[in-house]
Amino acid sequence: MTPKSNRVARRRAVGEILIYGLCMGLLITVLRLIEYQYLFVGSSPETYGAVIAVLFAGLGIWLGLMLPRRKRAVVLTEVRTPVPTAFVPDEERVAEFDITPRELEILGLMAAALSNREIASQLFVSENTVKTHANRVLDKLGAKRRTQAVRIGRAARLIP
Repeated sequence: MTPKSNRVARRRAVGEILIYGLCMGLLITVLRLIEYQYLFVGSSPETYGAVIAVLFAGLGIWLGLMLPRRKRAVVLTEVRTPVPTAFVPDEERVAEFDITPRELEILGLMAAALSNREIASQLFVSENTVKTHANRVLDKLGAKRRTQAVRIGRAARLIP
């Protein structure tokens, strides 16, 4: 909402509250003048207030159901995004680190947070083979931990 529409809505709400209060005060005055002798003989002012509150609550509910509600306008905008292309490792960096395609594949699976056992089952090799490739990747990248190797690999554009 814009500041102008906020001010308009605030003025309208204040106006409605004032009209509602004026009508309530007018009804109380009319009831006090008539004294509503047949219904409330000798009743306290609190009883009058309760009756009026119930009347206005009922009127408010009825008006709320009967008056049409404003519908909010929904604005949809189309935003074009580029089609993602398949990741291609930086060949110069691959050659610089002297990483084999299998080691690059192991590094990618390490980035996917797979364990050695999961990598071995996915590549159909033994766990010892995975450990060997993982250790070579760590050595070639100069990393001490798998997470560090993944961070270096991503920074060097070896893996996505």
